[in-house]
Amino acid sequence: MITLFRFLSRLPLWLLHALGWGVGWGVFLASASYRQRFLANVRQAGIGRRQWMAAVGQAGMALVEWSRLWLGRPVRIEWEGAEHVAHALDQGRGIVFLTPHLGGFEITGQAYAQRFGARQPVTALFRPSRQPWLRELVAAARSRPGLKQVPTTVAGVKQMIKALRQGQAVGLLPDQVPPQGMGVWAPFFGKPAYTMTLSARLVQQTGALVVLVWGERLSWGRGYRMHARPLGVEMPAEIEAATAVVNQAMERVIAECPHQYLWGYARYKQPRQEAV
Repeated sequence: MITLFRFLSRLPLWLLHALGWGVGWGVFLASASYRQRFLANVRQAGIGRRQWMAAVGQAGMALVEWSRLWLGRPVRIEWEGAEHVAHALDQGRGIVFLTPHLGGFEITGQAYAQRFGARQPVTALFRPSRQPWLRELVAAARSRPGLKQVPTTVAGVKQMIKALRQGQAVGLLPDQVPPQGMGVWAPFFGKPAYTMTLSARLVQQTGALVVLVWGERLSWGRGYRMHARPLGVEMPAEIEAATAVVNQAMERVIAECPHQYLWGYARYKQPRQEAV
């Protein structure tokens, strides 16, 4: 598998995305359970046919492009809203970056590190793979100047809190279903979804600012356009209300580019019984 990843990483981005489009549609047509979940999620969110059909291929692009983003040459990155990140850094309060499973979400940490990492590094939360070869590959590929990865453990969360208190940035995907006891049920496109409370707690404990960020996948392999903007509202003190605010923010971001969201993700599943 590592050999395959290395081979794919050498291909031009446009070709990887073309292959990914085929992978996305292949999985959609071959897996009834995936297809049913995908369609149920887009119906719940009120996504039109043209947009969800585009999202089928985009899901495959997200998977195949990882090889290039982890192991290949740097890709072209442009910014929309970089001034919001710069302004947040000027405050010296720390930044919590929230990114849904939208577009090239794997590029967000790299993009920040490339542009702002010399000023303040970013610590990103990730869930280690159960496959040893993939765990080692990802850990090595994601580590780079200005970007630090920490696992979804108590130790990892403590490192994020420490980074925020030092005025640094952290990043996480709040639309990822956490283990039992690590979240609350909150509306997501009008349906209760078990949602992590970590993002809200990080803000409450450190006074950090919240910035919404996501990477739009540009057509024909032209790279990615980063979008950044402040949360725009105060984070409530009550954890259930704060978590609902986070979900609402993710809905707004996804609505900007619904054809690049991973609608096949089991967002409404029951949380697994597992300690952090």
